[in-house]
Amino acid sequence: MPNIRHTPAAPTHTLALAAGERIDAHRHDDHQIVYAGSGVLAVTTDAGTWFAPGTRALWVPARTVHAHRAYGHLDLHTLGLPVGDNPLRLDAPTVLTVSPLLRELILAYTRDPTDAGPERRRLRAVLLDQLRASPQQPVQLPSPTDPRLTAVCDLLHHDPADPRTLAALGAHTHTGERTLSRLFRSELGMTFPQWRTQLRLYHALKMLADDTSVTTVARRCGWSSTSAFIDVFRRAYGCTPGAHHRLG
Repeated sequence: MPNIRHTPAAPTHTLALAAGERIDAHRHDDHQIVYAGSGVLAVTTDAGTWFAPGTRALWVPARTVHAHRAYGHLDLHTLGLPVGDNPLRLDAPTVLTVSPLLRELILAYTRDPTDAGPERRRLRAVLLDQLRASPQQPVQLPSPTDPRLTAVCDLLHHDPADPRTLAALGAHTHTGERTLSRLFRSELGMTFPQWRTQLRLYHALKMLADDTSVTTVARRCGWSSTSAFIDVFRRAYGCTPGAHHRLG
């Protein structure tokens, strides 16, 4: 990521971003929690892309170089925490479940960052308690570095509905299936089917943010039926695609 901006203090505020708008690569000396009150947020680091709809927030550790991109109209809520204040004991970007209560706490706390009164301090304490209790979610799309693996991943990014097996994709890119299977595990930490599901969910979130119908998203992202897509989406994000759209 070239031209990395250094902003020592991670801001606590609310920022509206238009669909497709980006915040270029930057880093803070503080930890930061980022949350999309509406739309879908994608956060990219050297390790890959994390994506968070309205039922998820992202923990970004201090000094992590990261960039944001909005899908759909995005109300971005960010909350900075001093480097010594790590209630989650996390040293890598992590997606967290956002309960209805935690959502309201984040929205309230980021609404007026200039407030320093006792009510705000109590609000912060409750917010941190809720964060400690938030389950972590493996909602990441890791980025490959090996050119053989990159070639296969690029094909599926271009067409997430591509139904080809790993063997067929390997033949197209002149790499054996066993080699690719090993690379998926060693480089990306998941199997090929697991990575493809994450890829399809990533593209599905982007399409839903653009008001694409659930049926069309299911077809374009390669699910065999709309009901199969809804089932995978609910298990990944805790709500149906339709409920996710209403939340945004």
